[in-house]
Amino acid sequence: MRRPSGHPSGTRSARRDRHPGVDTLVGRGSLLDPPRPPDRVTGCPYSRTSRPPRRLRYAADVPAELDVDPRTPIPPSEQPARLARLEAAVRARTAIVPRYGIVLGSGLGGLADDLAGPVAIPFADLPGWPAATAPGHVGRLLLGHLERTPVVLLQGRLHLYEGNDPGLVVEPVLLMGRLGAATILLTNAAGGINPAFGAGTLMVIADHLNLTGRTPLLGPNADEIGPRFPDLTAVYARKLRERLHSAAAGEGMELAEGVYAGLLGPAYETPAEVRMLATLGADAVGMSTVLEAIAARWAGLEVCGVSLVTNAGAGYTGQPLTHEEVLAAGAEAGPRLARVIRRFILNSRESGSV
Repeated sequence: MRRPSGHPSGTRSARRDRHPGVDTLVGRGSLLDPPRPPDRVTGCPYSRTSRPPRRLRYAADVPAELDVDPRTPIPPSEQPARLARLEAAVRARTAIVPRYGIVLGSGLGGLADDLAGPVAIPFADLPGWPAATAPGHVGRLLLGHLERTPVVLLQGRLHLYEGNDPGLVVEPVLLMGRLGAATILLTNAAGGINPAFGAGTLMVIADHLNLTGRTPLLGPNADEIGPRFPDLTAVYARKLRERLHSAAAGEGMELAEGVYAGLLGPAYETPAEVRMLATLGADAVGMSTVLEAIAARWAGLEVCGVSLVTNAGAGYTGQPLTHEEVLAAGAEAGPRLARVIRRFILNSRESGSV
């Protein structure tokens, strides 16, 4: 998720996608009610007396054949079998073949509302996936149409700091590719490191620093998915970054561009760590995205990403960082990011690009 907003002028927020997922693509704040604890009898995240948010059609319960501890290591070699079961569970509910996969960070709930004919499946209803626990992350997989283009959205994500294995954290993105998506758009809420990026800045990710100390590729490889030693020279495709800038211009906006640093979390960075990150060349910092990008490139998917800077990094303002500020900043700037994403999808469809 991201940091609180309100960093001083001329400073950049140092927030991350700490609690991605709410109903946003890339922001922090959540616009939908958080999921309720699973029913003890049915395991459904909604009690029998409650009903899901309007406009979303929930898929029937999916047998949890993979009832495993989320901390159990999932090496690449196990992904083919796991993804096959996940794909079967989704295909039992919808035949939509997405062209794009979009990971929604906090504060972008409006984008999920724009889906035509959505089918929503709670994480806990998919084999082997736990419910999302991060504040502001609803934890649902949605398939539908955006700008008349089939897409799959991840409303919330699974984080390392929740105790999840790296292989589980990236499985949603790998599933998107398995379902048909060739392009992945990652969004997150982030803290500003670059003093030129104030709260509300939308930053196209040009590159990243994986400082989590983890990798989703540890263990025996799955050659049918990707190479043992994937090249990460150009994780975030230049042509997709250019399309994001073009989409923003079409909406009368200008996007920044920079390097995203991914840390383990869940504690926010110290002022000394923010200074270190600046020295390393980071422009924004968060607690997600980097492992997803690595896994997507390993699987041969094209990747682009946008960070919503929600606050200045620790030490810039002298004020403590709070998640409430992050959510507020996401709620305010999230709609702008949603407009950019819709235009990005529309332009790609009209140009015949994938």
